[in-house]
Amino acid sequence: MSTQPDPDRPAPSPVAPSPVAPSPVAPSPVAPSPSPAVTSPRVPSGGRRDLGLLGWLFCKATARSWGVPEFHLFTTLAQHRRLFWSWIPFSGVLLYLGRLPKQDAEVIILRVGHLRGCAYELQQHRRLALRRGVDDHTQAEVFAWPNAEKVSDRQRALLTGVDELIATRMLSEPNWRLLSEYLDRRQLIEFVTLVGQYDALAMTLNTLGVPLD
Repeated sequence: MSTQPDPDRPAPSPVAPSPVAPSPVAPSPVAPSPSPAVTSPRVPSGGRRDLGLLGWLFCKATARSWGVPEFHLFTTLAQHRRLFWSWIPFSGVLLYLGRLPKQDAEVIILRVGHLRGCAYELQQHRRLALRRGVDDHTQAEVFAWPNAEKVSDRQRALLTGVDELIATRMLSEPNWRLLSEYLDRRQLIEFVTLVGQYDALAMTLNTLGVPLD
């Protein structure tokens, strides 16, 4: 038996389709303003008793190789012996045995140090960068980015990636693809790890108030 519609009953209103939520737009990466570094050491430099004989000798040898009276980074961190001797091989591989070209690594480290306001990192790596072929003009361009005028396309990709990682702790898909034009898979892994290493190191240096060498 068929049911006839009631002519006196109003027709139902058409149901409007649910609005489609707009796709989230990633914010433009803006590097955070670093807090001022501590102006006096919170952890004084360690002596032979604090560092242990091996640590004390290692710090002396490192200072001699860098041509400074004391390598304060090591005489501070080596007081936590287990942590220090676990960190040294990891740090050494990134700095000396990495897959990234040495000039690329220094451009990355200088940019991180600049963004984090870490005078110690900049003191050390401005000198090391010169020895690795990153001259004073290129260093000035790294610090002036994104208003730099004479950086290469490769350096633009590196600097854009550093700025985004520091600002958002993530690389967007466009910037990942841009870096992939210049870096292979292992270098991409190293790039992210290198930024993270020197970001964390800058935080440690600034917070502990490690003095310049």
